[in-house]
Amino acid sequence: MNRRFACLLWTLGFGCLWTQQAAHAETDQYHYDTVHSQIVFSIDHDGFSRPLGRLHIADGWLRFDAHDWSKSSTSLDIDMRGVDMGDAAWNEAACKASLLDCKTYPTAHFVSTSVERKDDTHGVLHGTLTLHGVSQPLDIPFRVNRIGKTIYGLHTVAGFSATASLDRTTFGINSFPNAVGHTVAIWLELEGIRDNAAPDKEHQ
Repeated sequence: MNRRFACLLWTLGFGCLWTQQAAHAETDQYHYDTVHSQIVFSIDHDGFSRPLGRLHIADGWLRFDAHDWSKSSTSLDIDMRGVDMGDAAWNEAACKASLLDCKTYPTAHFVSTSVERKDDTHGVLHGTLTLHGVSQPLDIPFRVNRIGKTIYGLHTVAGFSATASLDRTTFGINSFPNAVGHTVAIWLELEGIRDNAAPDKEHQ
């Protein structure tokens, strides 16, 4: 009763409405900026070198609560058909059925299961990666770089840097075991544009 009375006194309940909206807004939703978000990977080539390749995010969203990281989450799709090894013939070879099989599996999908905070700027994203038709758990240590307005004030952006490592054979990519390494190192540079009006894709 006291709470209701206080709300009534505070401008006929508008104060309570504002408080509820502010609490809800703490967890902001973003859509990934696919131009400024990059995924770079490296894999051993017969012991001679570790060439770099690049992948692009096709679509995705993230929620981030700066006060309680455990309320944060993300989901993203990675375009496997656009894999870029720096050479057209090499790109085609990587997409063949013996390796990524991009025709059958045109996208990879990652969805988070929890977010663990380590300190003010570092955490670990726990989730599941579905690649080559196989789903495996994947932990992604990350750093929060900055959350704020762009230099021109057009958008509010959340920026992150992250790393990960996976064994390609656990996803059924087993070809050329003596020429192509098993361990894939991954670097992610991610930017999300705040878009709280976007549909709740997690529940679509």
